[in-house]
Amino acid sequence: MTQTPNPVEIRSARSQNPKMRERDLSDKLGIAEAQLLAAHVGQGVTRISADMDRIMPALNRLGEVMALTRNESCVIEKVGIYDGYRGGPHAALVVNDEIDLRMFPRHWQTGFAVEKPLEDGGLRRSIQIFDGAGDAVHKVFLRENSVLEEWDGLVAELKLADQLDVLEVTERQPVETALADVDKAERLRAEWDRITDTHQFLQMVRKLRMNRLGAYRIAGAPYVRALATDSVAAMLLQAAETGVPIMAFVGNMGCIEIHTGPIETLKPMGPWLNVLDPGFNLHLRADHIAEVWQVTKATRRGDAISVEAFDKDGVLIVQFFGVLADPDAAQRWNKMVAGLEGLKQAEPV
Repeated sequence: MTQTPNPVEIRSARSQNPKMRERDLSDKLGIAEAQLLAAHVGQGVTRISADMDRIMPALNRLGEVMALTRNESCVIEKVGIYDGYRGGPHAALVVNDEIDLRMFPRHWQTGFAVEKPLEDGGLRRSIQIFDGAGDAVHKVFLRENSVLEEWDGLVAELKLADQLDVLEVTERQPVETALADVDKAERLRAEWDRITDTHQFLQMVRKLRMNRLGAYRIAGAPYVRALATDSVAAMLLQAAETGVPIMAFVGNMGCIEIHTGPIETLKPMGPWLNVLDPGFNLHLRADHIAEVWQVTKATRRGDAISVEAFDKDGVLIVQFFGVLADPDAAQRWNKMVAGLEGLKQAEPV
């Protein structure tokens, strides 16, 4: 366990930095974001259950909301309703035309209902879920069109008996660097040829005692192609200009959020690449991208070709795919990806 910070000191720091984002302030204080929220329990913050089977039906009653999932380098925001929930002990789903989530219950450890005062006198209401280390897994923000009348009842229904203003968290899990075994390269390619669904890939590389990035680094053509680090920006710009529908996957250990559809507005701002579309925002730190791979995996509906970005530690930031359910869109995506700049000289294995 990490040292539990003093909630009085946290609240004092919050009052001295009223406009600083919670994530930035918690980093400045050297604490977890969940500990920052816990320190304000009873002051607009309520501890709630993190049980998906309780949360998801409650969220559905709120109507239209904004779903947010992030990692260190990328944030995705989708507007919609929490319809189509399917629970499970190891993995759960929310699937509809707007909100598309893959969730992993063991990482949903701590929940809060938050009412944050706004400068105009209103309140920004949200449900926020954190993992054992106190890092954000998934957040849900109410909007003007949300069913505000359901909010108080939802909070009362999910409220825990424990309303302490201190929170113990565990150490963050160490980052898994690229795991590859050059001696198994031929076996990797042979197993890759047998894939009929993209979901089989991770099971395959784990069986070979590798991971995603490690496999990419040794597989070679026609399975992968190393791309220039600015190819993600180039791809997003082309997608915005041409209207090619894409799939964007952004996540962390506890939740993956997916957008399917076109991109309309791309606005770079400093190191950030920002997609600012009605109902869909994506914020990507382009300067965090250290490796990009074009990856081809066979499926029953044709090859699934992705563009995948990793940071300097080998952590997956974001994945982009074509829309296989639309053969014409998939073909346009494949052609666009094939035109992206490859690395002139691949990194040594």
